[in-house]
Amino acid sequence: MRILIFTLACCCYLIGSLSSQEKESRGINPFFGEYQTPFQTPPFDLIRTEHYMPAFLEGMNREMKEVDAIVNNPQPPDFKNTIEAFARTGALLEKVDNVFSAVRGANNNDELQKIAVAVSPLESKHSDDINMNEKLFLRVKSIYDGREKLGLNTEQLRLLENTYKGFIRGGANLSSEQKERFRKINEELSMLSLKFNDNVLKETNNFKMVVEKKEDLAGLPQSSIDAAAELDGRWVFTTQKPSMLPFLTFAANRSLREKLYTGYIKRGDNNNEYDNKKIISRIAALRVERSNLLGYKTFADYRLEINMAKTPQAVYDLLRNVWDPAVKVAKKERDDMQSIIDKEGGTFKLASWDWWYYSEKVRKERYDLDENELRPYFQMENVRKGAFDVAHKLYGLQFVERNDIPKYMDEVSVFEVKRSDGSHLGIFYSDYFPRSGKRAGAWCSSFRRQKYVGGKNVTPLIYNVGNFSRPAGDQPALLSLDEVETLFHEFGHALQGLLSNVTYPGLPIARDFVELPSQIMEHWAMEPEVLRTYAFHYKTGDVIPQSLIDKITNSAKFNQGFATVEYLAASFLDMDWHMLTDTGSVDAVAFENQSMGKIGLMPEIVSRYRSMYFSHIIGGYAAGYYSYLWAEVLDSDAFEAFKEKGIFDQATAQSFMKNILERGGSDDPMTLYVKFRGKQPTIEPLLKKRGLM
Repeated sequence: MRILIFTLACCCYLIGSLSSQEKESRGINPFFGEYQTPFQTPPFDLIRTEHYMPAFLEGMNREMKEVDAIVNNPQPPDFKNTIEAFARTGALLEKVDNVFSAVRGANNNDELQKIAVAVSPLESKHSDDINMNEKLFLRVKSIYDGREKLGLNTEQLRLLENTYKGFIRGGANLSSEQKERFRKINEELSMLSLKFNDNVLKETNNFKMVVEKKEDLAGLPQSSIDAAAELDGRWVFTTQKPSMLPFLTFAANRSLREKLYTGYIKRGDNNNEYDNKKIISRIAALRVERSNLLGYKTFADYRLEINMAKTPQAVYDLLRNVWDPAVKVAKKERDDMQSIIDKEGGTFKLASWDWWYYSEKVRKERYDLDENELRPYFQMENVRKGAFDVAHKLYGLQFVERNDIPKYMDEVSVFEVKRSDGSHLGIFYSDYFPRSGKRAGAWCSSFRRQKYVGGKNVTPLIYNVGNFSRPAGDQPALLSLDEVETLFHEFGHALQGLLSNVTYPGLPIARDFVELPSQIMEHWAMEPEVLRTYAFHYKTGDVIPQSLIDKITNSAKFNQGFATVEYLAASFLDMDWHMLTDTGSVDAVAFENQSMGKIGLMPEIVSRYRSMYFSHIIGGYAAGYYSYLWAEVLDSDAFEAFKEKGIFDQATAQSFMKNILERGGSDDPMTLYVKFRGKQPTIEPLLKKRGLM
């Protein structure tokens, strides 16, 4: 209660300090009316920090009035006046939340963080007030109980079932005492999640490895040296991937590689003000307690019920089926690297911070492929255009850059997306370079989702965000092979958002199905036919030579043992955290060590994410990090369909668009997949792609 009172006091202070201005400018707060911009895109040139809080509060107020109107409707509850009406509530709140979340994720600062801290418990309470509204739930339940006689189409039935389950999973059936506890858990979880992610961002920004001797840069490509150069003659390296990975891959100084890598894996585990060990333990305990209140043994049971996997056992079975062949390959990779160390006269065993450096040596020795040979052909703008060209060839889309649409940062690019007939489809934003206020990783989301309102199609506003290599010195932004694939990956998510053709945008896509559109796009990135359309040397303009394409193709399965093992380790760790049944405190480091010990993780590999900076599982991937592997079974199998008839076969592309990309969460995911593929997927294409069989 003390936290809530303090938060409300903060809100009152914020509102009070703006009250006179807000009374005066309420009509021109950009969130309170239709955006007067092309395609009603967010007017970032007008949106100011002080606009957010009033818009959040008004958004919650309006949604509650909309809910009250449904509850107090004198007409008997039916699909239209209750289920469909409820699906349309909260438009203003979603509008401001989408903008605020996007800006805070890509360019956070202390002022935005204070607003997030103030708003989070209010939104938690607001959501609980709706989920626990007994009169509203009774209306929903009466319709759900009679659903078989309503003659609903598939999407309507999915909406009804999802709405009903949402209330059940939101605590509608709990006793008064249980509801009160449920609310407190949700409030505390919302605050802990904010703190966890803020700690990760600050730990990432705080670590800097300063190199003062030029000889300590031996082995590094000039682009990395230029990017790290400081005005006072020093070089600064950080735990941001574009800075860290080239250093780990090419720097000859082993002790500095260890220092940088240790800085990365110790984030949130430094026993300082940004330490996350107690936070993740508390989050896990609260998730157990909340799941128990709803009748589930574990959080994983609660979470997986609505995914394709359905049960924890199904997830563990998938992970274990891939684990043994992956470990076998990873040990062979380790032995190959140790052989190089021994040949060079090294007197040490390969360690985790050595893996990138020596695997690069193996790649050069075995495939004659040096990543520095590839980067000059992967200028960011050309790679992005390559992704656009794939979308054009598959789905007829056109991407036209627009300079008249506001953006939240100058380096963001904005494109209008059109269909082959020139009709407007949506807007696509790209924001690819790291900055101190941007959280790590890459992601896709929206300022507005596609939907139909009054029979009119409301077009989507989709954005991609990444942390790719910046321009350095006189060079443009030259991407690594991994960054190229990540750009295509996130663009696959964007295509699903852009091509969506559903009536109700609130229908969630199963977490282990949502990665299919993104991961299948990665297949096109390295296809020789596609490479020749975007891989041009940034200086000469020459297309990537066949010799380099052959090297990329031949090395496609290189280091897949490592990549698979580090990913699976994180997936096991995620599942283990969410299979807990104890609501007591857990020693996070001991728990993590025990989890990795159970699967026999080799000491030369560290889990892709350690618990203390595993932001995926603080957010939407809790008990769901396995989803990438589950979806890879789907995407590997699905791409086989394209390869059988040609990677740009129009019949296959149209089927994928109509049955997968356009449908979102409007039908059962396996039903949609089988409609596209004609059969359920098998695991063999995945194992073959990764070189594990």
